[in-house]
Amino acid sequence: MRDFLEISEEIREAIGQGKDGKPVVALESNLITHGLPFPENIDTAFQMEKNIRDQGAIPATIAIIKGKIKVGLSHSEIEQLAHLKDTVKASKRDLSALIAKKMNAGTTVALTMWIAHHCQIIFFATGGIGGVHSNYSGEYPMDISSDLTELSRTPVVVISSGAKSILDIPRTIEYLETMGVPVLGYQTNELPAFYSPSSHLKVDYFIKDTREAAQVVWAHLRLKLGTGLLITNPVPTEFALSKKKVDYWIEQAKKLAFQDNIKGKQLTPYLLNKVRELSEGRSLKANIELLKHNALIAAQIALAYQEILQINAKK
Repeated sequence: MRDFLEISEEIREAIGQGKDGKPVVALESNLITHGLPFPENIDTAFQMEKNIRDQGAIPATIAIIKGKIKVGLSHSEIEQLAHLKDTVKASKRDLSALIAKKMNAGTTVALTMWIAHHCQIIFFATGGIGGVHSNYSGEYPMDISSDLTELSRTPVVVISSGAKSILDIPRTIEYLETMGVPVLGYQTNELPAFYSPSSHLKVDYFIKDTREAAQVVWAHLRLKLGTGLLITNPVPTEFALSKKKVDYWIEQAKKLAFQDNIKGKQLTPYLLNKVRELSEGRSLKANIELLKHNALIAAQIALAYQEILQINAKK
């Protein structure tokens, strides 16, 4: 791993100090390369990092640049990544080829989790996780995101606004239950539906504040259960969209994807882009705001967890 990994000095120092250092929050780079349009991608990446720093934690944006796993991108590297035309949307299965071929890539939830864990980073803020795709075309009944598999075997705490709305959310939650992944609701009893505050599905447990979230994280990691922990945080109310409207836009987008024969890795960005067009930009605004809010909440939970570590070290 050391041969392929470049960790910024700031993050390396924080990790090395353990409970006495500042907590680190990982951030994916797929939102920069494939998730958001320019210039919103750069602006949002910078704002997420700022929100984390403002809380007293350290952001660690992760990407693959010229075959190197970079943990803790500089602002210039984020801008460089946003302008590259040859970037790949990378999950864990892509990593060896990307390194050998010295390629550039934005990391998905699954790959970001795996890299974060190998760097001893516990917390990771993102927008929405992948999940089980709706079988709208009748061709791929087993289209399941590797994000779910990674959550089942990598002990990283993921703070997101649920699964992306374009997915089959009930089946996604059922899959997470089968794989033993706890799903918590931050100040909500209902699972968020990305652009909307609720999918009308129940989370496993309600979390009242960042302190309680940190206590659950501490217990989960001390028990060595081996799975990730999903903490879902609803989109801020003032930017939330009606689930009924979102569902309609998604159905229209899926019909267009079927007509255009869009499959595999290209499906999610295609659908999100079509929903953005159909919503006249409202979905993009909601996406940006939930990303920024998740970064802030992740930093607050990370800080509360650091306090628990320090208290327990004195006992």
